[in-house]
Amino acid sequence: MNVMNSVTKPHERLADLLKDELADVNALIRDRMASDHAPRIPEVTAHLVEAGGKRLRPMLTLAAAKMCGYAGPYHIHLAATVEFIHTATLLHDDVVDESAKRRGRPTANLLWDNKSSVLVGDYLFARSFQLMTETGNLRVLRILSNAAATIAEGEVLQLTAAQDLTTTEAIYLQVVRGKTAALFSAATEVGGVIADRPEPEIKALFDYGDALGIAFQIVDDLLDYWGGDATGKNIGDDFRERKLTLPLIKAYAAANDEERAFWKRVIEKGDQRDGDLERALELLNTHGALEATRQEALSWAAKAKTAMQSLPQSEMRDLLIDLNDYVVARVN
Repeated sequence: MNVMNSVTKPHERLADLLKDELADVNALIRDRMASDHAPRIPEVTAHLVEAGGKRLRPMLTLAAAKMCGYAGPYHIHLAATVEFIHTATLLHDDVVDESAKRRGRPTANLLWDNKSSVLVGDYLFARSFQLMTETGNLRVLRILSNAAATIAEGEVLQLTAAQDLTTTEAIYLQVVRGKTAALFSAATEVGGVIADRPEPEIKALFDYGDALGIAFQIVDDLLDYWGGDATGKNIGDDFRERKLTLPLIKAYAAANDEERAFWKRVIEKGDQRDGDLERALELLNTHGALEATRQEALSWAAKAKTAMQSLPQSEMRDLLIDLNDYVVARVN
């Protein structure tokens, strides 16, 4: 693994390689989140956009386009589009989840109100579609608009499945594909489309983003119980919020009657008491749910690596493979 400028983490090395393009993306984001008529729009947007996120999704678009030899200006528009869609969904998610913190800071809905968060999120969705159309490429418009619809479907499915212990792993995967992987796969796919690459390469970019996004979310869900990573979450946050993530789904499927009664009390009824988190962790370990979830993440990461390895070798390709390895290294 090469080290550049003493930067060791793949997403930091990626940001270093793409620093000029990222500067252009950030400038475009600042320009398009402005509003002459509603000053609250840039206030709310800046609070989240400038909160220190990794810009992982727009970097995937820039990296894919650069790897595919794209020499035009529109990968900047597409990367900004991806970030606007991501930011809009975060604003909406925090309202739905009644969240108080995002990236270690108070959420926009807490600092302002729910109405502002929802309406500014809508504004960012509208801005994202304006940016898409400026590329003049109908296919990227279709890909990103489909991703936006899939994200909304995933969020609604997650809402309807919340606290429902009959939720299956198939439904969980559908939720993850919606709320996380859809934007990852769109972000990488449009990089190949805008560069007018052959269909097998575009399909490989989609497959990479899809599998990377699924692995990313599974790892995030696992770390809520596993710990050992600077996620900004305390161990058991998902448990306290009664979220049905993959470790819990696996543990419930393997549970006996007494254990199922416990899960129904703490998840479906929300009757959580002192010691319940410790009991939950005990059951997750007893049934091997955490290790099984880790293996699931590794399996999806392997699929992402296989997809990327089918593309022509380059520094950017190898860095995207390293990024995939880094995602799952957090639980190794």
